[in-house]
Amino acid sequence: MVWKWLGALVVFPLQMIYLVAKAAVGLVLPAKLRDLSREHVLITGGGRGIGRQLAREFAERGARKIVLWGRTEKCLKETTEEIRQMGTECHYFICDVGNREEVYQTAKAVREKVGDITILVNNAAVVHGKSLMDSDDDALLKSQHINTLGQFWTTKAFLPRMLELQNGHIVCLNSVLALSAIPGAIDYCTSKASAFAFMESLTLGLLDCPGVSATTVLPFHTSTEMFQGMRVRFPNLFPPLKPETVARRTVEAVQLNQALLLLPRTMHALVILKSILPQAALEEIHKFSGTYTCMNTFKGRT
Repeated sequence: MVWKWLGALVVFPLQMIYLVAKAAVGLVLPAKLRDLSREHVLITGGGRGIGRQLAREFAERGARKIVLWGRTEKCLKETTEEIRQMGTECHYFICDVGNREEVYQTAKAVREKVGDITILVNNAAVVHGKSLMDSDDDALLKSQHINTLGQFWTTKAFLPRMLELQNGHIVCLNSVLALSAIPGAIDYCTSKASAFAFMESLTLGLLDCPGVSATTVLPFHTSTEMFQGMRVRFPNLFPPLKPETVARRTVEAVQLNQALLLLPRTMHALVILKSILPQAALEEIHKFSGTYTCMNTFKGRT
């Protein structure tokens, strides 16, 4: 038994060195991308914003079928027609992911009409942009139901079949605010932090499940209607991401089987700073960068 533990202690650091070196090589040499030609992709919140761009990106990269979920039929219909014109089979279903029974019923309808879903993209989200004391209780609950619990319900609806097929991928479009919250978006930051923990636990739980993986994407502020009016102090230094960029990098991460994607890469520095700096220093960074007051001009989706 002692020799077994000693052997493990010797092998472990060598294994860490190998994995780090392998990751470093992967940054330099182009890796083989996953073929999407047999994949059926479902995107929640797929009618507009990042969801619409994701549908375009998956279609351009050869996904066999694309399914869009959302609550606004006009947007879903427009995106579906656009994807069909690109030559990809596309369907839409009206579904509120915050409603558990509706998710399960719609998932059943998807399987009957389209077939098994092999890539699930949890993208649907809402933000109310208010402080805790200014927030309506129902609005707070809505954020948690859609942004967090909705991912529980969609994953429970589609993951079992992925495990049976030994082919599947769960994707979470999260936010860097899951790691570094800001004032004025307490509902959103809380729900995204919860969703991040959900995905971290899910990803580890899938390690022994062949053919099924997960990807969590944490983008910086993205220029969509949902965060309309949000302003940072130095927009030229910290420009908002384009939805097209987020979509492209997300689909690439799926094809590379990348577990975690921070956008842009400079967000890795944020993680390091939060780990080593005292709280007072972090507060000054928030004030200097303007994230402390960035939601003061927030308007949101009209």
